[in-house]
Amino acid sequence: MAVVSTLTSQDAIALENQYGAQNYHPLPVVLSRGEGVFVWDVEGKKYYDFLSAYSAVNQGHCHPKIINALKDQAELLTLTSRAFYNDMLGRYEKYATEYFGYDKLLPMNTGAEAVETAIKLARKWGYEKKGIPSNQAKIIVCQNNFHGRTISIISASNDPIATENFGPFTPGIVSIRYDDINALSEALRDTTVAAFLVEPIQGEAGVYVPDESYLKEAFALCRSKNVLFIADEVQTGIARTGRLLASCGNCSCEDKSCSGTPDVKPDILILGKAISGGVFPVSAVLANNNVMDVIRPGNHGSTFGGNPLACAVAMAALEVVKEERLAENAERLGNIFRQEMEKLIEEVDLVRVVRGKGLLNAIVINDTEDSSTAWEICVALKNNGLLAKPTHGNIIRFAPPLVMTEEQLYECIAIIRKTILAFQH
Repeated sequence: MAVVSTLTSQDAIALENQYGAQNYHPLPVVLSRGEGVFVWDVEGKKYYDFLSAYSAVNQGHCHPKIINALKDQAELLTLTSRAFYNDMLGRYEKYATEYFGYDKLLPMNTGAEAVETAIKLARKWGYEKKGIPSNQAKIIVCQNNFHGRTISIISASNDPIATENFGPFTPGIVSIRYDDINALSEALRDTTVAAFLVEPIQGEAGVYVPDESYLKEAFALCRSKNVLFIADEVQTGIARTGRLLASCGNCSCEDKSCSGTPDVKPDILILGKAISGGVFPVSAVLANNNVMDVIRPGNHGSTFGGNPLACAVAMAALEVVKEERLAENAERLGNIFRQEMEKLIEEVDLVRVVRGKGLLNAIVINDTEDSSTAWEICVALKNNGLLAKPTHGNIIRFAPPLVMTEEQLYECIAIIRKTILAFQH
């Protein structure tokens, strides 16, 4: 049996720098253990996790129910490929489609794969159901989006860092302003549009929340033009924003774990990250039969997609969301967090605004996007026992696990307040 030697933080960072591709700029902390809302570095220092692996660990780190499902299934069967049936996939598909209110599920592994799947599905639907001429289907996206890192997906990006020297790009993608219903209306005049792909809240762009009516009006416009409405809920879904799905987050429904409303129910729903509680790579594309039945054998697939291990983990992760009422907790704690940040903004000039929904929030630092202030604040937060990360230079995103308690949240607010006040002076 191999013995794993103990590494210092400096050793671990040096190994990544020497042997790993430099495609990330991590905060200088090396984590080795996690439980609930906490993580520990290799030296044993304890931190509040206020990023949740970009909302992948909504259920908290190493949730025992999810870990037990992983262990139990790992001892039975991990992978068959889709060359054969397995005894877990059908159970998972039934559970998830009933959970979210759709007819069919197409299982994949990562968020980017799921977005690619949704684009393929929408194009094929456009040709076979809508009657768009061959190879002319267009997908409308929004500026400042983040849907993933594949060539097709960065073709939809206007971020120069994401696109520089990766061309040529995939054609058939039309970019419009986010939260601009007139821009969408104009783009939908093109009869070759198959779908509108949108994040209910733009997380990576800095937690931009659209106007209350935007998603409802966008959905209605798409419906009137026979265009599919695709919701990318990889980051916003699974209770993060105070509802099971953010795309129905403006409804007046009493049940925060509901799977949609008549006003907004995406034709194609993209899920990932927290659908497995951060325990295993799982993503999914859900749609009703009128859309999903264009996919036939040989059209699309994944060796690992729908593997028994993923199915067991995902079902356990989704059960935790309902059993522990994580959507309700996210809504309640999110309201507290934004109220407390508003109080801080009244005291300091350093923070300009707080925005978000549920426990997906961000503060905007009163500095330029190319400044290092937000990064330095995050380093100071780390030193004070809380982990967060800047996005787009002067914005800090705050997204703790949804299992956080009110007492823990107030402790974190105190850390943020102490850190900001120290920078203010």
